Amino acid sequence: MPHSNTVTHKGGCHCGEVRFEFDAPAAVDVTDCNCSMCNMTGYVHVFIPKADLRFLAGEDDLTEYRFNTKQAVHMFCSTCGIKPLYQPRSHPDKWSVNYRCVETGTLTIAKRIAFDGSDWEGNIAALQAAT
Repeated sequence: MPHSNTVTHKGGCHCGEVRFEFDAPAAVDVTDCNCSMCNMTGYVHVFIPKADLRFLAGEDDLTEYRFNTKQAVHMFCSTCGIKPLYQPRSHPDKWSVNYRCVETGTLTIAKRIAFDGSDWEGNIAALQAAT
C-alpha cells in the first residue's frame, strides 16, 4: 500500500513476461553508473526498498547472472533478455529498478546522480565514508 506521498508505478521487460509494481514518489533520484554492466546496457538505477516492490508476473522467468564478486544478482528475462531490475551489492536491502523499464506517465527524474562504477570499490568506500 503506497504512503500518502507515493505513487504505484508499473514496469517490466520488453516482451511482458516479467511484470512488477512498486511504490515510490512521482519524482525520484536516479543513478547513472559507468561500470561495465551499466555502461553496456544503458541501465538507469532507481533504488527501491525490497518491501515496496511486488512481482505481478514472471518472477520465475528471470535468469540470474553474477560476475566478479558474485554479490550483485543481475536478473534478465529468459525470453527477451531485458534486465528490468536486479539486487545490487551496493544496496543489499533494495532492488534497483531500471528507470527505462518503468511504464511512462507516473515516474519522472528529480535528479541524476553520477556514480563512477568503473572504480566501484574506491567510489563506494568514499560514499560510505561520507555518510
